[in-house]
Amino acid sequence: MERRQFISLSCFAGLIGLYPNILAIAAEKSGAEKGFVMTVNGKIDISAMGLTLPHEHIVTDFKGAEPATRPEYDNEATASLLLPYLKVAKKSGINTIIECTPAHIGRNVKLLQLLSKASAINIIINTGYYGAVGQKYLPRHAFTETSEELAARWLKEWESGIDGTDIRPGFIKLGVDNAPLKPVEITLIKAAAIVHLKSGLKIAIHTGNAAAALEEVELLIKSGVSPEALIWVHAQNDATGFSQVELAKKGCWISLDGINEQRDSIVQYRNHIYRMKGEGLLNKLLISHDDGFAVTEDSGKAAFKAFENGNTTPYKTIFSSLKSSLAELGITRDEFKMITVTNPANAFQIKVCPQG
Repeated sequence: MERRQFISLSCFAGLIGLYPNILAIAAEKSGAEKGFVMTVNGKIDISAMGLTLPHEHIVTDFKGAEPATRPEYDNEATASLLLPYLKVAKKSGINTIIECTPAHIGRNVKLLQLLSKASAINIIINTGYYGAVGQKYLPRHAFTETSEELAARWLKEWESGIDGTDIRPGFIKLGVDNAPLKPVEITLIKAAAIVHLKSGLKIAIHTGNAAAALEEVELLIKSGVSPEALIWVHAQNDATGFSQVELAKKGCWISLDGINEQRDSIVQYRNHIYRMKGEGLLNKLLISHDDGFAVTEDSGKAAFKAFENGNTTPYKTIFSSLKSSLAELGITRDEFKMITVTNPANAFQIKVCPQG
């Protein structure tokens, strides 16, 4: 991330009362920009995010990047179908959902904007490509274009909007399989580095295993990107937790995604969280369900099916089951708030001005 030097304002302390906007004026002259996030409805201050789920899906299409046919659906009818689930989430206190479905796997920004406005939940969408699952969800051009060419595509979405709309992404989402990273996965990560340095968008990478996460960090560092810009998605795949601790100490965000209401899942995730507390690293932790709905076909028409990854109701288990289990381990209310409110705001905030 680009770092800028700020002029010290301590010598102006006596003038602040006379000129209340002096700090804002000085920041503007220095080229600095206050941290914000970009939602499907535009820019908001990070203080408006509130309780946040940092890795969820609303609608995902698993047919592949370029299928012969794809189920079509009406956005308004679909929004009416899915809205009750978001209203329940809102009622439980959830104020922001980070939607991690990339392009070519069902990303639909118009639908997300409808749902965001109707539910009063902030929704943040992404740019980038998903190279995991054997590269099934990569378009053909991803295998032939350079990192610079891919970055130009993603920067266009950041600068001009996605799919002909004025809706802009709030982060970069990639996917890779296990280490060693494949050439196309390396190209994607280098492209994300370019976009981050020009936009400030953070980089969330679905990662097959811990060894792949270690490779990602080295690639980003060589590209001039701080580890603090990386959100290691599915860090729970590191069963020992050793690499979670190692990369958190470097500054990476450790995202534990896939929590469900089954007892084994609750035990697994609370053990990871308790370990991070013991290491003094709760301030680098994110937790989510990785839940949502898949577009399917029924008699030639689009239908929507819950992921059924162990949750009876999407977006709920962290607050209905995990929270109380963590309290039994001594995770305080303030610590839980840090994990679910403060950390997502810090992880996804955009702090640098775009470079020309």
